[in-house]
Amino acid sequence: MNEEINKALKTLKEGGLILYPTDTVWGIGCDATNTEAVERVYKLKQRHDSKALICLVADDGMLKKYVKKIPDAAFDLFDISEDPITIIYDDAQNLAQNLIAKDNSIAIRIPNDDFCFQLLRRFNGAIVSTSANISTAPSPKSFKEISLEVLKGVDYVVNLHREKISSKPSSIIKLSNDGQVKVIRA
Repeated sequence: MNEEINKALKTLKEGGLILYPTDTVWGIGCDATNTEAVERVYKLKQRHDSKALICLVADDGMLKKYVKKIPDAAFDLFDISEDPITIIYDDAQNLAQNLIAKDNSIAIRIPNDDFCFQLLRRFNGAIVSTSANISTAPSPKSFKEISLEVLKGVDYVVNLHREKISSKPSSIIKLSNDGQVKVIRA
């Protein structure tokens, strides 16, 4: 696993795109602070940049670098949720501008996956994580279902967990600073 982390890190630091296994589905990723890399993800997915992407961070300490104010409810959700959960936060900061939604929010997940955790920790920053498909196609449930177009569109494909069948995508909940909670995807 260490060799795969090193190869993925090198690609991320050079502004490249990686295809990697997460705790939910196979993801296309890049440095979440690199505007050009984020633009490449949108182009590869054939997705308009008004439809924001999700980021992964290693832990709540790293989360604080990218969100000005983390609502207390987020920590409660981290504690009680058994399934992967992505939270949309108000007041994003220190990320590529084309990654942040028009309302200045950002969707972030702390993955429960050893490879992702170690990659994020060693990268010491947020990584984009969007399903490994063209926007109009269904999300692949396994590595074998990833299209050739996506495979050829990234700079490095992580050679781990290729036999894994993906679990369902994460739940998405918007936690606004004014206390509002909205379930986007259960």
